[in-house]
Amino acid sequence: MTPEILEIEFKGNKRLPYFNPKAIQVKPGDYVIVEADKGIDLGRVSKLGRLVALTRIKGTPKNVIRKAVPSDLEKLKENREKEAQAFLVGREKIKKHNLNMKLVDVEYQFDNNKLTFYFTSDKRIDFRALVRDLAAKYRTRIELRQIGVRDEARRLGGIGVCGKPLCCSFFLQEFEPITTQFARLQHLPLNPSKLTGVCGRLKCCLLYEKNFYEESLEKYPLPETRIITKRGEAIVDKVDIFKELIYLRYPREDELESITLREFQKIKKEPAYATAKV
Repeated sequence: MTPEILEIEFKGNKRLPYFNPKAIQVKPGDYVIVEADKGIDLGRVSKLGRLVALTRIKGTPKNVIRKAVPSDLEKLKENREKEAQAFLVGREKIKKHNLNMKLVDVEYQFDNNKLTFYFTSDKRIDFRALVRDLAAKYRTRIELRQIGVRDEARRLGGIGVCGKPLCCSFFLQEFEPITTQFARLQHLPLNPSKLTGVCGRLKCCLLYEKNFYEESLEKYPLPETRIITKRGEAIVDKVDIFKELIYLRYPREDELESITLREFQKIKKEPAYATAKV
């Protein structure tokens, strides 16, 4: 029988699936000790059971070992204090080695067997000398991990223009490619200040309504399509899928005329109806 699967959250809004082979009684918000890379780590239960099983899981999850005790939480607090100091040291070392990189975050594995420095950079960095310098100071395994600007936003968190926590730090499991075509599909003005998130990339929420717009727009003619109506030849200027309106302009006329989607569908059934792309 497959053991229960939990989603465990770590620092930087990192969420990973874990098996619960001992059937330890836990609930969202509980802290647990889990298997980690060459040691153990501590995280907080964010989801459990079917909610996790329905998500896409890569690889084989590691196991939950036990529930955390008060002394574990004290050690976690100590690690956070040491991480803050290591961040300052790391930033000084980067400056010393004259490396073109921005330090984003520092994270200790719970047992202190690994210390990870997360950074962003526009290019590949040769940080071997920096790693040796940090290893000599901290006497533990050092990992420097280059991340993208979207990953930086996820780790640091924040509030979006909608007034809610950033999607990437709140619930998104994976990033998907976002293009300006999504904005065009939704008839949004291509204004970078309106379309980009705090990470400087196109907002992830542009993806959420993409399928809805694609399905809805199938009922409407494309902009700049010529339509033969009873009044004569007209050109589709724009459509409003929420009000179910199609705006037409006629040659040598300044004003737009609107017809409903139902009226357009009736026109399509008439013998004189024809369309052609301008």
